[in-house]
This record gives sequence, structure tokens and C-alpha cells, in this order.
Amino acid sequence: MDLTVLGKRAHAATGGKAFDPARPAVVFIHGAGSDHTAWSLQTRYFAHRGRGVIAVDLPGHGKSEGPALPTIGAMADWLNAFLDAAGATDRALVGHSMGSLVALEAAARRPERVGKLALLGTTWPMAVTKDLLDPAKADDPLAGELITSWSHSRTGHFGGAEIPGLWLMGGSLALLARAAPGVIHNDLAACNAYQEAPAAAAKIKAPTLFLLGERDLMTHPRKAREFAALFAGAKIVVLPGAGHMFMAEAPGPTLDALKAFL
Repeated sequence: MDLTVLGKRAHAATGGKAFDPARPAVVFIHGAGSDHTAWSLQTRYFAHRGRGVIAVDLPGHGKSEGPALPTIGAMADWLNAFLDAAGATDRALVGHSMGSLVALEAAARRPERVGKLALLGTTWPMAVTKDLLDPAKADDPLAGELITSWSHSRTGHFGGAEIPGLWLMGGSLALLARAAPGVIHNDLAACNAYQEAPAAAAKIKAPTLFLLGERDLMTHPRKAREFAALFAGAKIVVLPGAGHMFMAEAPGPTLDALKAFL
């Protein structure tokens, strides 16, 4: 699905079925340097079971026109504008990593539109080490290599994918290599700078799920539990043995958790 949002071309995948605004929408928001393809294993399930699916490419990512937006707040405003343009009024937001912060901020700015909020692979503060920011700023391939290594548990590093033939590490490297110059650094810097989480969390009335990987080195589950304490009655689900990229590493348990919540 392609729309014009704030004067720019914007793209979203719809899970193999045309988006129907009459159906309750499940909105997927990708992480830093990523795009809608991060959700390939989740979007098709919901699209073929009565939901309207929107997996956005944030500006400057995937098929959406740039430039990339420099703050989480700007991304949240863009997301709400996209959903308004698509006619999605009944929204469940599902965000991963940077996308979880975008989902939170978008929900806080339009709480009347959001029925449920799922924050995956999340934490706050989402601090980013200089050892990653520096190569990202230089568009050094090392940045993608570090993200890939730190985002996968032993399952990803040693070929334990649930889906036969799926090369988890290679897929992650290829995805990050597609990012336009400056995009990965832009996204990491936006995560690093985001300070509004407590104020945003206080505005959330919708049921909220924290879906975490037990072996996540990018957004550690211990810190995520502290983040969850900012929300009224957040539900926490931890996927055993999973790293940060559990949508690919543990697609079955990830889908089970989302099905139960949504």
C-alpha cells in the first residue's frame, strides 16, 4: 500500500491482502535501520484472519521516501498521519526496538485511537554505546555487523532457525546493508536521545504487552522490566532463550504471544 503522507510517498506492507479499514487494524513498526520485511512472518497470519494489517516503512526506510526523521516524536507524528490517511481508526500498535518507542509515543499522542499496545524487544532509556554510534555515523559496515551479532542469541549464531533454510545472521546483515547512508546512525541517535517515555507511559490507558527475549543483549529484559513498571498493569512475556530479533529467531512463540494478546 502506497500513500502520500505529509507530502511524501509512504509505503506499508499489508500481509498479502488489501488493507480494509473496516477491520480492526494491527500496525507493525520496525526497528533501527530496518523496514517492513522484519514482520514478514507475523503480518500474513493476521491479514488472513480478519485483521487489517499495516507494516510501515518509516520515512527513509524501505520503500518510503526520505529523509529519515531525526526524533522519535517526529516518527510518531508521521505514523499517526499515515494511519489517518489509511483510514485506520481501531488500532493495535506493535513496535520492535526503536519501533516500540515510536509506538509508545504515537499511542500517547492519540490514545483514543489505540486499543492495544505491544512493545517488543524494548527498554528505556534505550541508550546506545559509542562503540556502535561511531561506526554507524561513518556508515561503516561494522555497525550492521555489531547490531546483527548483538541481536541474536546462540540460536541465530549457530543455525538454529525454526524455519528450515533460513539464515538468520545473513538475513539481518542483508537487511541492514540495504539502509540508505546515514539512516542507521539517525535511528540509533533518535533512540539514544528519547527522554519522554515516563510522560508517554502515563497517558497510556490501553492494555500493554512487553514481549522480551531472555537473551536479548540490545534491550536487556531486566531493564525492560523497570520500563514496564511505568505502565499501569503491563503484561510481561519473556521468550526463553531468544535474543533481540526474536520475530525471526522464535517466530512460533512470538506469534503465540501476539495472538493471545491481540
